[in-house]
Amino acid sequence: MSPSIPTGHHGSDDEHLASLGYASEFKRDMSAWANFSLGFTYLSPVVAIYTMFAVGLAAAGPPMIWSLVIAGAGQLMVALVFSEVVAQFPVAGGVYPWARRLWGRRYAWMTGWIYLIALFTTIAGVVSGAGPYLAAMFGFDTSVNTVILCSLAILTLATIINYLGTRVLATAAIIGFAAELLGAVAVGVWLLVTDRHHNLGVLFDSFGAGDGTNYLWAFAAASLVGIYNYYGFEACGDVAEEVRNPGRMIPKAMRRTIYVGGAAATFVAVALVLAVADIPAVISGENADPVSAVLDASFGTAGAKVILGIVLLSFVSCAMSLQAAASRLAYSYGRDEMIVGSRLLRRFSQARRIPPYSLLLAGAVPAVIVLGAKFSEDSLTKTISFASLGIYLGFQMVVLAALRARLKGWKPSGEYTLGKWGLPVNIAALVYGLVAIVTMVWPRTPEAPWYDNYIVLLSGAVVVAIGLVYMAVHRTHGRSDAPYNDAIPRQAPLGTDSGGRDERESADV
Repeated sequence: MSPSIPTGHHGSDDEHLASLGYASEFKRDMSAWANFSLGFTYLSPVVAIYTMFAVGLAAAGPPMIWSLVIAGAGQLMVALVFSEVVAQFPVAGGVYPWARRLWGRRYAWMTGWIYLIALFTTIAGVVSGAGPYLAAMFGFDTSVNTVILCSLAILTLATIINYLGTRVLATAAIIGFAAELLGAVAVGVWLLVTDRHHNLGVLFDSFGAGDGTNYLWAFAAASLVGIYNYYGFEACGDVAEEVRNPGRMIPKAMRRTIYVGGAAATFVAVALVLAVADIPAVISGENADPVSAVLDASFGTAGAKVILGIVLLSFVSCAMSLQAAASRLAYSYGRDEMIVGSRLLRRFSQARRIPPYSLLLAGAVPAVIVLGAKFSEDSLTKTISFASLGIYLGFQMVVLAALRARLKGWKPSGEYTLGKWGLPVNIAALVYGLVAIVTMVWPRTPEAPWYDNYIVLLSGAVVVAIGLVYMAVHRTHGRSDAPYNDAIPRQAPLGTDSGGRDERESADV
């Protein structure tokens, strides 16, 4: 492949991209703050905390707050590994091109497949979670049909914003970030000043949560609050070809996403815990929706509507950022001719500077998942069960590929490197990720049918199995001649394995 450098773009960025084998069609309209805002709105602390707060508090009581700190530290290790990779390979698509350069085509195909399905299901989960809020905002009946229509309306709005191009996406991300952060701070401060029922000591009191024998199991169940909160930073790298000086700017944006998003999530969660008057009622199940109860009591009907508006804006921004990430991943697949439909997925609108068919895919598949709620009340829940697991699997496949490449001689050469800390940070990131994955798949409802008890593990196995079948039947990935497995230094002259194949080819597993 011998790409030509497009005129009118930022020369050094495009020259670096050309040296990696690509000529970008995107326009570098995304500033450093817009890139950070994209990651922040994807992480969306308001969406994460408002969705998972009741589950965490009921499972482990107020100490569930500490899962946010633990998960934040673990995911920071992952973000640092990603920062080294994206600084050297600032290519659109995120985990797929990173795995491709670190390991090989087949490994990258599976990494991207798992992550793409996880993104689609996460988009569906976010807009479905927003549906009831939108219905409540306008006073609609929260029937299944109404919630589905409201969810599809939010999905359509997010898709339109993405279709308007990178500059509009960047502006919307900044607005979403500002509104969500200011809203989170304002709500937290108001609750702490006017509606605080406990002091900080309550954060170390479990209030009898758990089965009374081993609190660690209760905390592990509640730790899903932290695990589900800290992803989104990778979206900063998904749009690497739309950012100026990506080798420096994207690593900074990833770290800021963890710092600011984690601080905002923890602050809101602490304020909510201190504002819940009757914590034992939440643990016993008597109060199943403590967030709504706190907001109604603290802000009244009119104030709650304003908060509801901020929450809805957070959901829209989150869906929009997820779609941007999914579409760039699908486009990256198409550009490398790695999947059926590549001709459409790699199509590019020169007017909008976006991949229209990849964006359409990122809207159509989640819409189908949302419509599934019409036919089965728990179909969406079971589908979404895979979302977080898939994202963590995609992350850890890149972390593992980076560790393998590092042990085989890879020395990160981008504008951001960890130096001598690279190997220990890489190992720490892998250990954290494996522990988080085990925590997610661990069965916790022995009274439920076995397939419900193991639904997260089963959904992951089904997605991986489908991917393996596709790879066996449709060998598109094997015909792609785009660069791969080039992070590890080569011996000169290029050696061959026992079968006479190129070393790069033998590592493509």
